[in-house]
Amino acid sequence: MRVRIDSTKLDLKERIIAINRVAKVVKGGKRFKFSCLVVVGDGHGYVGYGLGKAREVPEAIKKAVNRAKKNLVLLPLKGTTIPFEVTAESDAAKVLLKPACAGTGVIAGSAVRAIVESAGVHDIISKCVGRTTNPFNVVYATFKAIDMLCDPEKIIALRKGK
Repeated sequence: MRVRIDSTKLDLKERIIAINRVAKVVKGGKRFKFSCLVVVGDGHGYVGYGLGKAREVPEAIKKAVNRAKKNLVLLPLKGTTIPFEVTAESDAAKVLLKPACAGTGVIAGSAVRAIVESAGVHDIISKCVGRTTNPFNVVYATFKAIDMLCDPEKIIALRKGK
């Protein structure tokens, strides 16, 4: 569920998921640039991602963190896990998120693990079942799945017509 959050009030921790070096071939040689994918989260349900591009790695990371702070999402938690199972795709990446019993831990690949740990989920089972494990597409698919999640009480209230 997308919400507008003042990120200055949250204690956000950042995690770098991927850094790519991109080369542009010009007459005099190659020009290198970097793209960086970063996830930020407060450990209590708020999480966001950002993509930054620049000629230097630290500058790309700084841009990505600023964009991630602007794209915060509230992940509804049910105890230490998510409320229900959800699947989402982005391009060739398909991500499955399943709630798990207390004590299970985080069973997820690198990109999904970074997102759910940053959000504060302690028990979850995840699987990338698509044709790709490209971290960019996996992150996009995971955030689509997070957008599909909502609080079970809200669903009950909608069904009752309140």
